[in-house]
Amino acid sequence: MSQEWNELIGNIVEEDTDQQRDRVIALRQMPTEEVGLLLESLPVEQRLATWRLLDEEERFAVLLAMRADPRERILDDLSKEELDELLTGLDASELLELADSLSGRLIERAFKRMDEQQQEWFLSARQYSDDLIGHWLSHEMLTLPQTAKVRDVHRLLRRQHPEYRDAVFLTNRVGQYAGTVRLSDIWREQDHIPLADLISEGLDPLQATDGVQEASSRIQSARLSALPVVDDQEKLLGCLDMTTALELLQEFYESQLMAGAGMDNEEDLFAPVRKSAKGRAIWLGINLLTAFAASWFIGLFEATLQEVVALAVLMPVVASMGGIAGSQTLTLMIRGLALNQITPANRSALLRKELSVGGLNGVIWAVVIGIVAMVWFGSPLIGIVIASAIAMNIVAAAFSGVIIPVILDRLKIDPALSGSVILTTVTDSVGFVAFLGLGPLILL
Repeated sequence: MSQEWNELIGNIVEEDTDQQRDRVIALRQMPTEEVGLLLESLPVEQRLATWRLLDEEERFAVLLAMRADPRERILDDLSKEELDELLTGLDASELLELADSLSGRLIERAFKRMDEQQQEWFLSARQYSDDLIGHWLSHEMLTLPQTAKVRDVHRLLRRQHPEYRDAVFLTNRVGQYAGTVRLSDIWREQDHIPLADLISEGLDPLQATDGVQEASSRIQSARLSALPVVDDQEKLLGCLDMTTALELLQEFYESQLMAGAGMDNEEDLFAPVRKSAKGRAIWLGINLLTAFAASWFIGLFEATLQEVVALAVLMPVVASMGGIAGSQTLTLMIRGLALNQITPANRSALLRKELSVGGLNGVIWAVVIGIVAMVWFGSPLIGIVIASAIAMNIVAAAFSGVIIPVILDRLKIDPALSGSVILTTVTDSVGFVAFLGLGPLILL
């Protein structure tokens, strides 16, 4: 962040009331998204005070720009009258965005204040979970019957001005999607030309049941700022625009990053200690179980360790090399699964490739580490033991890095959430068994 940003946070946190006026001016000059990010960066007390400094018409937009957890802290602080005022006049998309932060009673009150069209859109979106694109539709789009002509587009554009309008979506009599016509293909045509003759080929609509990550990625290759979304009966429900797609992708990758540590991407920086500790304790408990599993394997070779101290000194090297090699393959697999690049057809080829990479790296680093260990302890046999264990563990790590996420994906378990824990357990166990198992065979 810029120096001005850091200074602004510092002034707020330090309660520099003499600069409150300058703070208000700075907030008014910042984009809404940056104000939301700023509030998330503040301890709760200063966050609430700063939010109340905003202009009333800006407060709601800032709330929408914030994550769920920090937003809830502000909503919890509002009086009944303030909540009523805030929830009056919401449209369907705004209420959907706030739904995770509101009780069922508040959602119902806000719903009753919406007009019939917004209520219909809200209920339609609530049929889909928030990981499906049908939940996040925009209804600001250009639509015409499939019998319309070019002249009808010109009339429509004089009446409607949606933010994304580089295409017109056509429907039949019963509202089913019939095709997309790019506006760039319309300008050069005469008024009497039917729009049906100008439908772009290869622009299939998104399904409301498509996952948000898959659907959002389609925008990148469509060369349109919005894509139509249909239900199971091909009825046009709305569209997915580029801004929403980018926001959903950002949230997806943030959630993947946080899931790797067993955390929620909506978690507040300044969430209550008990709440944060509870969420992280579960992950620590899982990690403890895997650590005990690895320790149990080590315990099987207690006698060997007592005889050869060098093996105990070198054990972390074996575990570390296997863990790093496995995590590289695991990361590649998780990305491939997220982008739908990995299928049963190419899975075997990918496994062979990763085993080859693991084999090559295993041989190279086995030689390097073996030489270092031999010189360090003055024993060629020690070098042979650790070199063999390193080679075996890196190959096992490559195999596990491919197989573990595939199995978890089949079981409908997010590989980003638990893959690294399982992989670490496997590579530690294989590495220790290989290293400590070879030790007594070669050294004693």
